[in-house]
Amino acid sequence: MKIAVTSQNKREVTGHAGKCRKFWIYETENIGEKILLELPKEQCFHESSPHAPHPLDDVQVLITGGMGAGLIRRLEVKGIEGIVTSEKSPDKAVAAYLDGSLERLAPHEHGHAH
Repeated sequence: MKIAVTSQNKREVTGHAGKCRKFWIYETENIGEKILLELPKEQCFHESSPHAPHPLDDVQVLITGGMGAGLIRRLEVKGIEGIVTSEKSPDKAVAAYLDGSLERLAPHEHGHAH
């Protein structure tokens, strides 16, 4: 299983997953290791097409500090579980997800002027 965690500052679980371009990627077979995936602006969720292939398509879980219901639905279509949490440590968030204790928050509601 692969788990992605939004971390724009490379230290904490950050919010606004739709605009995030930096993700820690964990593989549960080797949970002590993680790699940093850095996306160009055009591949952040906010800029990319929901119908096009995406570099995060091979993860099963996306943990973030904030995302809206629209992104949760977009992830679900690709078989990815989107989770909003208040946990700030990426390592602790993944460990808590795996042991079933991760605090889950509701997605936030927001609109965009496009």
